[in-house]
Amino acid sequence: MQSALNKLTGKESYNQSDVPDLKGRTAVVTGGTVGIGFEVARALALAQARVILLSRGNENAEEAISKIKASQDAQGPIADITFIACDLGNLAQVRKVGDQIREQEQRLDLLICDAGVGVNKYDVTSDGIDRHFAVNHLGHFYLANRVLPLVRRTAALPGTPAPRIVAVSSSLHTSAPSSVQFASLDEINTDLGPMQQYARSKLANILFIKFGLIERVFGPSNDRILALATHPGAVHTEQQNQFKEAYGTLAGTVMKHVTTPFMRAPDQGSLSTLWAATCEKVEQHSAQWNGAYVTDPGEKSRESDLARDPKLGENLWKLSEQLVKEKVGGDALLPWDEEARK
Repeated sequence: MQSALNKLTGKESYNQSDVPDLKGRTAVVTGGTVGIGFEVARALALAQARVILLSRGNENAEEAISKIKASQDAQGPIADITFIACDLGNLAQVRKVGDQIREQEQRLDLLICDAGVGVNKYDVTSDGIDRHFAVNHLGHFYLANRVLPLVRRTAALPGTPAPRIVAVSSSLHTSAPSSVQFASLDEINTDLGPMQQYARSKLANILFIKFGLIERVFGPSNDRILALATHPGAVHTEQQNQFKEAYGTLAGTVMKHVTTPFMRAPDQGSLSTLWAATCEKVEQHSAQWNGAYVTDPGEKSRESDLARDPKLGENLWKLSEQLVKEKVGGDALLPWDEEARK
């Protein structure tokens, strides 16, 4: 169905089977046990990457791994998959898991930041931070910091493709209120309503890639590392069950049944992220794609005005660092600058 639509619209034809051979490469996929994250992890594993699944609980991990292994060719090598429990809303746990990956893994080629809270009611984490912001952005921000030395070591390996970091955002980032400043925890912990809480966190994903990693970290350090944000499309996943928590059982159930028939399946929703993470064109034309917001394979889209605001990006970065240090300690962050760590 999607391939036919692509032909009609002129979009690039791309499927999970188009993921290139990833033998010898390692990927971390947050939220990798269900939904879009699972489909991304499955495609990477079937392409022979070593895949580390991160998810808050282990209830879906065994089933996810079994499904991936059942999908592979019986004649092929056994999929190399590991699961690590990690609640991205708990910064101390993110530090522990990030350090475990950095110290135990030989390389890290792909970091796929997919885990997230959907359109749901306002709540705070054990760190006292709005759960949408904490899980969808801040946990990934901190995870990237703790594994960055490993990503840099991978980038330095001879003959290896440039490592990539991909943040799964959403077109709903355009619904973030114009009043967003990312100026303080009090602002973050203001209940904006389910949709706008979610939209603000998805806006943060794009700002983190564009003005954080690309302009503040990788550019000044001349890192051979690529970073992109993606929109998976409207996808039918377990996140639609959160409508019931956000709007009540009756209204939430109605919303779910009204919207899901028009949504993509998770395997189709995985394609923009898989393309951003593995397509050779991205590295071949890095000046065009590095820092891009990809909405379909091969399609770069225009972000909202807020997502192109460098001041907002600067505010987000400063607030993110401030919150991590306040919640985990003054030594919580590794130096982002390669020179500073030598």
